[in-house]
Amino acid sequence: MKIKSKSRAEDTTARRHMEPAPSTVASNALPSFKSSFNTQKLHTYQGGTSKMVNVDAFPASKSVAGVFMTLEPGGLRELHWHANAAEWSYVFEGNMRVTILDPSGRSQIADLGPGDLWYFPKGYAHSLEGRGPGTATFLLAFDNGAFDEFATFDITDWIAHTPKEIVAKSLGLSIDEVDALPKREVYISQGTVPPPLSRTRAHGGPQFSTPLSHVFHLRAQKPFKEGPDGQVWRASQREFPMSTTMTGLFMRIQPGGLRELHWHPNADEWQYVSKGRIRLAVFAASGRASVVELGPGDVGFVPMGFGHALESVGDEPAEAVIILNSGDYQEISLSGWIASNPDYVLETNLPNVPTSVIEQLPRRERFFAGPKR
Repeated sequence: MKIKSKSRAEDTTARRHMEPAPSTVASNALPSFKSSFNTQKLHTYQGGTSKMVNVDAFPASKSVAGVFMTLEPGGLRELHWHANAAEWSYVFEGNMRVTILDPSGRSQIADLGPGDLWYFPKGYAHSLEGRGPGTATFLLAFDNGAFDEFATFDITDWIAHTPKEIVAKSLGLSIDEVDALPKREVYISQGTVPPPLSRTRAHGGPQFSTPLSHVFHLRAQKPFKEGPDGQVWRASQREFPMSTTMTGLFMRIQPGGLRELHWHPNADEWQYVSKGRIRLAVFAASGRASVVELGPGDVGFVPMGFGHALESVGDEPAEAVIILNSGDYQEISLSGWIASNPDYVLETNLPNVPTSVIEQLPRRERFFAGPKR
């Protein structure tokens, strides 16, 4: 049977259906990938402050929430736990002490300084203290965008809202002694500067130590990646075994430098900018894309699998703390992807591109990049 050949018009129509449509979707069709601590309410206490960005303030970030907190010397974020999220934190300034108790009755008391971090799994009991000198400033990140710092389970809130006779029996106190306990949530209180670790003892005496540390000295490590355009330090589960559900990075990008186009197959990415300015470019497929500029105190977000890049656009190096909601760090970069393919694939995939341009494409992963030198 003779097959009727297509006319040129029919062939052109068919090819139009096969070819991707030109981008007609504006970036405002996507949720905003930017929020800011600068616009959030600051809660002030005698021993410190806190402000929060969760999914209510940042609807795109359903998987990660953040709290920016300060503690004065002797300030205490009281004994508490989080029922719906693990806690990861990075210290910017000052000195901290953390206490932690796990479900097996093992504990750790540890000191931290600038560039250090901690990780507490969901439901673990802990507290935070400012050690001085000066104010401790730190970022808390939680692997649940619906996290609410004021829905945390605090010891004083618990005791104040439990019948006195139950508290008395549970703690071995009389009713009169229970009456001396706080009548409402304390949250952050002001006390004395904690003594050195060598003179610190648990109330109940010797304790069993946790087999893995909850503390990691991130900036004391060798950078994970570095070059003339940037540096990044990484704390995934590989480097920090305790951190099973979150990976944290501290990134510095030189002016004009770029954290190259890439994506994460297994995790969302949440960024907090502490210095400089960063342009975040996000690709959401089907012609959808978004570009936002982030400055100090701003937060960016990239959903899992979305292509993105971070560019330092200010006159000073940009610095950011980056959180991924998986302890298993995975990424695929555009440069590494291109380098892994044969030239003929690249030539076919990029029709009408001169061979001289194909030859200039990256032959290895770059991670950080800058203007062509």
